[in-house]
Amino acid sequence: MPAEILLINSFGMPDASGYYAHPTAVLDEGCRIGAGCRIWHFCHVSAGAELGPECSLGQNVFVAEGVTLGRNVKVQNNVSLYAGVECADDVFIGPSVVFTNVLNPRAAVPRRGPGHYQPTRLAQGVSIGANSTIVCGVILGEYAFVGAGSVVTRNVPAYALVYGNPARLRGWMSARGHRLTFDEAGRATCPEGQEQYQLTDGRVSRISPG
Repeated sequence: MPAEILLINSFGMPDASGYYAHPTAVLDEGCRIGAGCRIWHFCHVSAGAELGPECSLGQNVFVAEGVTLGRNVKVQNNVSLYAGVECADDVFIGPSVVFTNVLNPRAAVPRRGPGHYQPTRLAQGVSIGANSTIVCGVILGEYAFVGAGSVVTRNVPAYALVYGNPARLRGWMSARGHRLTFDEAGRATCPEGQEQYQLTDGRVSRISPG
């Protein structure tokens, strides 16, 4: 286990110092919490969940068994991360975002466990706006940007801006969160970081650092 990941013992306290959890937070025995994490009021982190270093959980966040968060993931208030959700580094999840993990739920039909849960993968730098719904089984590419109130039902390409119900491609965003305007050669420059991007065959790639 990396030194910067702390295993929670039976008393709900870290085996070593290195993160903050509000007294109302519930940290189940066996969850893993990265150094520098901040876990606020009324959160619940289940056994088997893993938070990478420097993550932040806002008020009333639930993290289920098997959920993994990379480094510096920001989860805002009132979000439930159910089994099957995987977040890479630097992901932002806005307030009251909804995730699902079963495509055809029925109260009378048991559908629990890996054979039924569909994975949802958020690549590095993804941002999801407040009150969006992410239907399970999708992949959000690097630095994809989901507008507030959207319903995502299919994969989202890297750097894509999507919004609506269902969410559709509306443009492209830089890694720093600025809308990109491409010239006739398919080139665009981020106005903040000055990194350059190339649009080819409906896909965007970063071709120079800022």
